[in-house]
Amino acid sequence: MSWIPAALATATALAGAGTLAGFGLPYRLRVPVVGVLTAGVGVSGGAAGVAALGGSRWTAEFAGLLPLAGTRVAVDALAGLFMAVAGAVVAAVAVYGIGYASGHGPHGLGSHTAQAVLPLFALTLVLVPVAASVSTFLVLWELMALASLLLVLTEHRERASVRQAGVWYAVMTHLGLVLLLAGLAVFAGQAGGESFAALRTGADGISPAVRGLVFVLIAAGFTSKAGAVPLHAWLPRAHPEAPSPVSALMSAAMVNLGVYGLVRVGFDLLGGGPAWWWLTVLALGGLSAVYGILQAAMASDLKRLLAYSTSENMGLVLIGVGACGLFTAYGDRPLAALALAAALLHVVNHSAFKALLFCAAGSVLRATGERNLDLLGGLRARMPFTAGLFALAALGAVALPPGNGFVSEWLLLQSLIHGLQVPGVAPAIVLPVAVALIALSAGLAAAVFVKALGVGFFARPRSERAAAAKEASPLMLAGMGLLAALCAALALVPGLLGEGLDRAVEAVALPGSGAVSGGGLRVRLADISASLSPLWVVAALTGALALAAGLPRLYGRRRRRRNARLWDCGGGAPTPRMAYTATSFAEPLQRVFDDVLAPEQDLNVTPVRESAYLVERVRFSRAVPDRIEHRLYEPVLRALAGTGQAARRLAGGSVHLYLGYGFVGLVVLLLALAVGW
Repeated sequence: MSWIPAALATATALAGAGTLAGFGLPYRLRVPVVGVLTAGVGVSGGAAGVAALGGSRWTAEFAGLLPLAGTRVAVDALAGLFMAVAGAVVAAVAVYGIGYASGHGPHGLGSHTAQAVLPLFALTLVLVPVAASVSTFLVLWELMALASLLLVLTEHRERASVRQAGVWYAVMTHLGLVLLLAGLAVFAGQAGGESFAALRTGADGISPAVRGLVFVLIAAGFTSKAGAVPLHAWLPRAHPEAPSPVSALMSAAMVNLGVYGLVRVGFDLLGGGPAWWWLTVLALGGLSAVYGILQAAMASDLKRLLAYSTSENMGLVLIGVGACGLFTAYGDRPLAALALAAALLHVVNHSAFKALLFCAAGSVLRATGERNLDLLGGLRARMPFTAGLFALAALGAVALPPGNGFVSEWLLLQSLIHGLQVPGVAPAIVLPVAVALIALSAGLAAAVFVKALGVGFFARPRSERAAAAKEASPLMLAGMGLLAALCAALALVPGLLGEGLDRAVEAVALPGSGAVSGGGLRVRLADISASLSPLWVVAALTGALALAAGLPRLYGRRRRRRNARLWDCGGGAPTPRMAYTATSFAEPLQRVFDDVLAPEQDLNVTPVRESAYLVERVRFSRAVPDRIEHRLYEPVLRALAGTGQAARRLAGGSVHLYLGYGFVGLVVLLLALAVGW
């Protein structure tokens, strides 16, 4: 008998207890009690997900929970994968959050509201994949959105930027909800039922035009939650302004549910579709990957950099999902299974290293009060454990061995390269471009995290706060240690996910890929066989590094060494002002991509009063705004503001005028009914 319902009931009970504790307990008890209960939510939800990945299934219906429609839930391997990922992230971040919130006092993340909402948010992250009907899914989706919005606004009293980020997030997340509501309502109306079982059965009887409309609506709604360009505008605003544990949960667990929704509806409920659906997803993925990492390369705010990196990684996942759909449309189901397995594996890997990166960034923020890389530096000596953990996660983010991001990107590239054998014009054109975009994003990601690690941790301190930084608390280090262990396991032994990943792929009616098995990665297709062992790669790299470090030492023993003062050209010892900043490090990349980024620069020269030829002060500033936001959203916002101003003229304050409006509206309605009759 499956123990999934017991695990989910335990998670729900713990979340309820955590919410009550957040409202009722005093500060000294509130933070640790809520943290432990939230970690319990993650462990229980993750255990249910692991059981589903192991082959257990569970369905249930609760008629009285929601009026009219009732509540339907179901757990299969695909839902289990996202539940397990969310549970693992929630558990580790909850441990980290106890130490993080303990230093804030009864305000910010330690406040009654934040502590009460945090367990509820954690529960929704686990329960959204469990929904098995349109109404259940949308209710859980909205609860997740509202809980995350309240957590983003935790510090709204202290900073105006938090309030602005909250407005952007509220508008974008509810725009996505409207799109999902419209798409799923049309789908349910045409299929003759709102349960997922009814949608699967009725999908084949829907006309291609309606199916296409449904897919466009739900794809826009789900990719907005995933932070895909151009619907990403909320992400680089909300993630930096939210408390760091909340940022970790949003970036490592919540955005994944956009991918889950796209896979569930696109493949499972709609049963796949024509090639143009998935070419659109591929295009969104490629644009998100390159544009996101370009913006990350220009960012000097550490958390904003990580937020744009999330857009990049979700873009890579969408490339895999789009490739899966494209291969399915052309009839190559084994290759489609490989592409989907690569995408799902990258979801898991990204969750592990991105949660660790945001937690490490939060530790830096708690120690220094700064997110600006230009004002950091010297943290390797002052926060050695945090620096090492950040470096481990950064290795995964740049997709280099032995980082855990390498294994999933290798599989993704294998699926795209071998996809060149698929007959058709579209694969022949799109797949090489996708491979090139992945390679470009990987190279830019290396530059991004060399900047973040080198400037933020290895350079000299460039502010008093950075010079006085202290290591994170033991609980914060413990939470980050759990995430680091997960990153190491995924990097060295990805075969732990092998059978579960196969079951998740099979849940959407694709054959198991066998892409991850034993201790390594394998690609087995018709007339093609390739394999990779991460353990052997790590062993080879370790040996090469040991040899590179040992030979100079052995050679140096044979020669007499003499210490001497470094020649400084007569200028004195180097100062922090002479070191590279994040801004100067990114300047060569800005020149290369100048047409895409379109940076804004301002040079202000103030002459001496007595002479226009002598300069008293020179001020230079440079900004790289989000060009998509600037050119897409700002015109819309100006148009809406203008419409609002014009509409205010209609409200003249006269009762007679309002009665006239009502009369005109009634006449128009009657005429419309008469014409329709």
